[in-house]
Amino acid sequence: MNGPIAAVVIVGALAVAGWALLCAALDRPPGLIQYGGLAVVEVALLALTVAAVVALIGGERPGEPPVFAGYLITTLSLPPVAGVLGRMEPTRWGSLTVGVFALVIPVLVVRLQQTWTAVGGG
Repeated sequence: MNGPIAAVVIVGALAVAGWALLCAALDRPPGLIQYGGLAVVEVALLALTVAAVVALIGGERPGEPPVFAGYLITTLSLPPVAGVLGRMEPTRWGSLTVGVFALVIPVLVVRLQQTWTAVGGG
């Protein structure tokens, strides 16, 4: 797994989460900054996916391929789902939803890295 890209995803997701949770605390609905942040995080996640595919083509393998694939699919789906749910709830609760989803992304990226470096399933 590509460490620098993963770091960009983690920092970006935490920034989006911080902004969204601040907006929720200030009783503001999700706005363009939150949606734009989610889009940037999704692009970074796509770059991370490309890096993983390149590593696979180069002969590297995750220690737990099915678990890795599941985490990758889930992680890629979170920003769009957060955006849709935030859009459906144009109140502070939409911002809270975006914030919570954005907080989950760094956890999943760390799990992606852990499953990539895991030694054989078991």
